[in-house]
Amino acid sequence: MIAWAAAMIVRQFLKWVKTAPATERADATGALARAYLHSELSPEDRRAAEAALLLLLDDPSPLVRLALAQTLASHRQAPIGVMLALAAEPGEIGELVLARSPVLSVGELVEVVGEGDGWRQAAIASREMVPAPVAAAIAEVGGANACLTLIENEGSDVPGFALGRIVSRFGHLPALREALLRRDGLPAEAHQALIRSVADTLSAFVVQKEWLPPEQAARLTKEACEKATVAIAQDLAHERPAEDVRSFVEHLRAKGELTSALVLRSLLSGHVRLFFEAVSLLSGLPTAKVAALAADRTGSAFRALYDRAGLPRGAFVAFRTALEVVQKASYVDAGADALHEPPGLKRRIVERVLEQHRNMPAGGEIDHILNQLRRWQAEAARDEARALEGGLAA
Repeated sequence: MIAWAAAMIVRQFLKWVKTAPATERADATGALARAYLHSELSPEDRRAAEAALLLLLDDPSPLVRLALAQTLASHRQAPIGVMLALAAEPGEIGELVLARSPVLSVGELVEVVGEGDGWRQAAIASREMVPAPVAAAIAEVGGANACLTLIENEGSDVPGFALGRIVSRFGHLPALREALLRRDGLPAEAHQALIRSVADTLSAFVVQKEWLPPEQAARLTKEACEKATVAIAQDLAHERPAEDVRSFVEHLRAKGELTSALVLRSLLSGHVRLFFEAVSLLSGLPTAKVAALAADRTGSAFRALYDRAGLPRGAFVAFRTALEVVQKASYVDAGADALHEPPGLKRRIVERVLEQHRNMPAGGEIDHILNQLRRWQAEAARDEARALEGGLAA
């Protein structure tokens, strides 16, 4: 008897909505949806109300379906069949449900992301909580707007590899670069790739404007990236486990960016951890063994280690001298703050290495190293002056 009465009410309601104006139908639909969510209905009444909601999906007016979406989107009690149908709607209706509905599963959200509609992807990226699998799917196939929305959403759980994927796909877009740099927890690998993307973009712009020759622009880009890379590694060494520095060095090698100039710059910056991990990777020896051989004061053990790592023969004196100064000054694993020095190249280390090259025969590789050391000397002097200026201003 109760089930029959509920069915009668539903039939009367559906008969009425066939002739009522669209705005009234939408209002009545919202009221029915609220009753479904908040009223203490019997099981029979609830089934009848759900059937009515499903039938209302066929209403010719989008106002009716919008009323359904606005009322049901944020509730866990919403009927899944209705929500799936609304999520498939184009435009505002589908986006509203995709952005809010807690009844949609991770698999269903990933499937929508894979369909490739940029606005629907962005709606999912704006959800209060975006699970890691959904975030990874957006990073892989989502449009630029969806990825930007994801990065700016503090409730999104974006894995490190997914952030790296966004960098590789959209690192050339200024808005995405800025959002990535503002995001906490950006992996070192993604940070370094982002810097590379920025530097390459600026270099291409400078060359296009004919402000610098291509060779000079390429050199300045390379040196700027190496400077930033050492700074990233230094932050890792001070804040994260040693395994993270090792992983970062492995990433650099895989990308072809673990150069002898980068490794020497790390020593000249007083950052021995990157040096140890790089030489360990290049030589195939454990990091602890590398540290022990590097500490040998006779120099013969370090020479053997140096040759095994395949570092340039002409740069041996530079590496050996820089390592001696770093070890004597207790730079090992010490931060710039602890030494009361600005980050970056250490002027006294660079100048000590230059002194050791004064009486070396000119030509070939030695000239190249000297030119590089002089540029680093100028860079260190500028950084020192800026730090002094900042201290005076403070």
